[in-house]
Amino acid sequence: MSTRTLVIVGAGPRATGLLERIAANAPDLWSGEGELRVHLVDPHPPGPGRVWRHEQSSLLRMNSMAEDVTMFTDETSTVDGPVRLGPSLAEWAAQFAGPDAPRFSPYAEPADPEVLAELSTLDPADFPTRRAQSAYLDWVFRRALADLPPSVTVEWHRTTATSVTGSADGPQEVHLTGRSEPLRADLVVLTQGHLGSTPAPAHRVHADFARRHGRFHLPPAFSADADLSGLRPGEEVVLRGFGLAFVDLMVLLTEGRGGTYRTEPDGTLTYLPSGREPVLHVGSRRGVPYHAKTGYRLQGPRPPLPRYFGPEAVDALGAGSGPLDLRRNVWPLMAKEIGFGHYHELFHAHPERTAMPWPEFLAAYDRFGWYSDQLAGLVATAVPDPADRLDFEALDRPLDGLVFDTPDVFQEHLRAYARDDVARRENPAHSADLGAFLALLSLYGQLPGLVASGRLTARSLADGLDGWWHGFFSFLASGPPGFRLRELDALSRAGVVRFLGADVRVGTDEATGTFTATSPTVPGHTVHATALIEAYLPGPNLDRTEDPLLRHLHHTGALAEEVVADGTHRHRSGRITVSPADGHLIDPGLGRPHPRRIALGAPTDSRAIAAFARPRTDAPAFRQNDAVARAVLRALGAESEPHVQEPHVQEPHVQEPHVPEPHVRALHVPEPHVQDAHVQDAHVREPHVPQPHVRGPHVPEPHVQEPHVPDPHTPGPADCARVGG
Repeated sequence: MSTRTLVIVGAGPRATGLLERIAANAPDLWSGEGELRVHLVDPHPPGPGRVWRHEQSSLLRMNSMAEDVTMFTDETSTVDGPVRLGPSLAEWAAQFAGPDAPRFSPYAEPADPEVLAELSTLDPADFPTRRAQSAYLDWVFRRALADLPPSVTVEWHRTTATSVTGSADGPQEVHLTGRSEPLRADLVVLTQGHLGSTPAPAHRVHADFARRHGRFHLPPAFSADADLSGLRPGEEVVLRGFGLAFVDLMVLLTEGRGGTYRTEPDGTLTYLPSGREPVLHVGSRRGVPYHAKTGYRLQGPRPPLPRYFGPEAVDALGAGSGPLDLRRNVWPLMAKEIGFGHYHELFHAHPERTAMPWPEFLAAYDRFGWYSDQLAGLVATAVPDPADRLDFEALDRPLDGLVFDTPDVFQEHLRAYARDDVARRENPAHSADLGAFLALLSLYGQLPGLVASGRLTARSLADGLDGWWHGFFSFLASGPPGFRLRELDALSRAGVVRFLGADVRVGTDEATGTFTATSPTVPGHTVHATALIEAYLPGPNLDRTEDPLLRHLHHTGALAEEVVADGTHRHRSGRITVSPADGHLIDPGLGRPHPRRIALGAPTDSRAIAAFARPRTDAPAFRQNDAVARAVLRALGAESEPHVQEPHVQEPHVQEPHVPEPHVRALHVPEPHVQDAHVQDAHVREPHVPQPHVRGPHVPEPHVQEPHVPDPHTPGPADCARVGG
């Protein structure tokens, strides 16, 4: 009996989704005559992985409702393999509501009583804690194990993969921390997810300043990992960034330090400080927080998406001649798609606010370009209230053209902005916003195909797609729950949070030893602070990645960074180049895709294909997981050299899930209650080590600090410190 081996590096949601698809496709594609051994390598628990591990603050929440989170294919999924239905987070949580609730096998109650209590009362429209999502992902992983046939076994190695070696026509060797012998594999799949990176040169300037003056500096970091203990009560802190990372930091530095909220009779919140909070001065390019997530469902029928920016439109753009500028050539089609989602909901759910039958409006809408005078006239006639019309430019830059005489006047303006945003996002009368949101999601799934065509200019990829578009999408579609903006309003009224404005500029003042922040929104006003936090996540960067395996492959020339160049610009995205169809690493030494190495998810040039998704959205990640799982099973089941071919895509076959009792197949997988991500080999990348921030002369230079995975030749400190202050 032959044995084939698959090594998956990274055991978080992406690896779990791939394993679920392997289990779904194995009955058709794995004969069972041989053994398939799957090795998962990750220092963090399989299922949740690092980002969704249980060991993080119970105050941190998802920015999706429980009913909008699933790891399973459904009737909308255009996959070649079988569709295996499974519960959303909300449906899975409902089994804990009482003894008579239907249960999902393999059943196990979370050991954490707080998580169990949350799940037992979780409403589908609630925004769960990240610990609740961790429990769900843990169960999805265990269900995937239970669904595997007996000839497929899984073993978890609670350590870090440091390199992968081996020729293209022979076995691969995956080297692990704390293990002398490598794992030998027929195929290797990289699913590390979002990765940290050491500080960029621009951040080192501020780190050097902090060191000289005994100040606090934190470069881009994952908020749950950041060590904020060095911030003193009452300390003035500048935070650059107003998205989800800021929201997490805001929570950790207020409620996380003992503050509480009181709900007043009129429903507003009052913040009751503990006295341990710093003072947070926040600003960004837009100068306003991300829009709150909608708290309602569609009031009309779901818009039939895509309509203007689907596969045919993307193929037509890619098949043309000449370069494409994103804003000039592509964005008008994208905008029209978002507008379709918006107006489809407005006309169907709120016809009393329209002045034209939907078929008549749509027939005209189909004919006109988004920025044409004809479309503007059509909308003005059919949608009488300007508040119901979609204006992207006003949405994108809400503070443009506004100037405030004093900081206090601006504080009140932004508090009113936040209150109005929450009110709109929680009022189903404005459900057209949700229609636009669904169109935004549809667009995101189509853009990788356009990137793969190679027709976008380098500048469009750098400034348009990775710059403006990613920020605009996040601003509109990836904001916090509405209650977080209510808390922001309360913190502002309490004087704990102060708003800086748009186009914030951060500098340093050597005379006072302080960081400075200014904004044209409040001319002449300068904030001086003794701490600076870059409140956003680190982007992909192969030169500075903290992942030792990717660093090794990059330094040895065994993978290619995505580089797009033309006559006017050269863009290095920091992402791994993979073949679009099957995710195989492009190996510069081979001049082609490596037949035995695959990479999926965040670090690759396939871009933001999220590991989990909303139900009934034909999620791109699920399609990719299915295609790769089928190709892997075919390759490993073949007698000849593994060669992954793109499967033929056909209409999905919906198969009700069969969930047998779990086999004992994973030597190192913990029991369901085990969530501890800290007990690991001393040399394994520690999950809670933040990006370096410093306060004095005895901390090594930040450019040699790699807090998650120290370079073998330049070990860094195990934590961050404020000294000499």
